[in-house]
Amino acid sequence: MDIQDPAPDLFKLIFHKHYPSVIRKLTALLRDKAAAEDLAQEVFLKLYKNPPSTPEAVGAWLHRVLTRSAYDYLDQKARERSLMQRQERQLMAEPQSHQSGEQAVIKQGDEEQVHGWLNSLSERDREMLLLRYSGYSYSEIAQELQVQQPQVGTLLKRAGERLRKQALKHEKQWSHE
Repeated sequence: MDIQDPAPDLFKLIFHKHYPSVIRKLTALLRDKAAAEDLAQEVFLKLYKNPPSTPEAVGAWLHRVLTRSAYDYLDQKARERSLMQRQERQLMAEPQSHQSGEQAVIKQGDEEQVHGWLNSLSERDREMLLLRYSGYSYSEIAQELQVQQPQVGTLLKRAGERLRKQALKHEKQWSHE
């Protein structure tokens, strides 16, 4: 059997044989089961599209690709965390000297509320909104979050709707207290 011809039966056999170890290794590297499952799908898609020349090389090939994918994923997450921290520092460093004490307290309370609402969103929604708020273009957001550029508008709209829902939910709780 030649792995160059990605016959569905051969691929299924390889998938069922190697998937458990790929998931185990990715989960150990990432410490995130959901992310490991997503990356495992990408690894096997790469295998299907561009298999090694011999079936004997599949195990080593999978190990090399899953390791590289995991480190790329971790690097991306580190960059995203760094970007969010930088954006949060910028937001907090805005000059407030021309505000009265009462205005400053109200603004700080509003910022804490918005921060709480943002934290209740998924990581991708939060990052997407913060990137857009920071002036990133749709193409820059797509590149940063590794999504297709045509999807950015829809994803931003949905993230904004989820943020509004959080605000409305909080407003309803506030009015009932």
